[in-house]
Amino acid sequence: MTAGKRARLERIGTDDTYVIIPMDHGITMGAVKGLKDIESTIDAVTSGGADAVLTQRGIAGRVHPNKNDAGYITHLNGSTTIGPDEQDKRTTGTVKDAIRAGADAVSFHINVGSQYEPEQIEELSELTTEASQYGLPVLAMAYARGPDIDAENEDYNQSVGHAVRLAEELGADIVKTGYTGSAETFQHVVESTSLPVVIAGGSKGTDEDTVRMVRGTMDAGASGVSMGRSIFQHDEPEKIARAVSAVVHDDATTEEALREAGLAVEA
Repeated sequence: MTAGKRARLERIGTDDTYVIIPMDHGITMGAVKGLKDIESTIDAVTSGGADAVLTQRGIAGRVHPNKNDAGYITHLNGSTTIGPDEQDKRTTGTVKDAIRAGADAVSFHINVGSQYEPEQIEELSELTTEASQYGLPVLAMAYARGPDIDAENEDYNQSVGHAVRLAEELGADIVKTGYTGSAETFQHVVESTSLPVVIAGGSKGTDEDTVRMVRGTMDAGASGVSMGRSIFQHDEPEKIARAVSAVVHDDATTEEALREAGLAVEA
């Protein structure tokens, strides 16, 4: 690993652990709650301890003045919920676009198991090759999604493990994927790659649900989270970011993290 890549990884994490807040959902869903005044949301989550925020490159000018010295990741593909197929992610920028936007890293979404997998494999491979020339880390959002994949099946973690291994094989530096429901099943996913593994937020539940999922993730040996709506759409995004950060960075229990962040602990 080059000195430049190592330095940039340090900008988007803390001691090789990561609390990343993706807010690229504007291209996917529009200006939903938490994204209209994205400046205030970015200030809140980074004040709460997030290491980095992630957006499409067109939002970069709204990110930098409000991120409190946190890292910045530019996402380079996307789709919309109102288009013909949300899994059909198309390229939205280049490595040079990301550098011009002030990015410390880039990210790319791939749906392993979908009909779009072949093209997305090629595109992610090309991206990691180009990014390596500039010492720019690549976060691969590698999800197991497709007609033959059922998240309710007992062997779902095998598919997720395949997805994260694919990301490593293609040259990514960090991999994000979906949580498999328990520390026991997610351990296989973490062991499937030597890359740092971070989880997506999943369905929005209670604060305790969110933080307990993060605790399970870390117990499985993962390196953190890349959680979007469960944090940026929270009524108090700074507090939930603080609770998640306490688990990831300080090894807090679920109850300790909620209490320290000023969030209710269920009896």
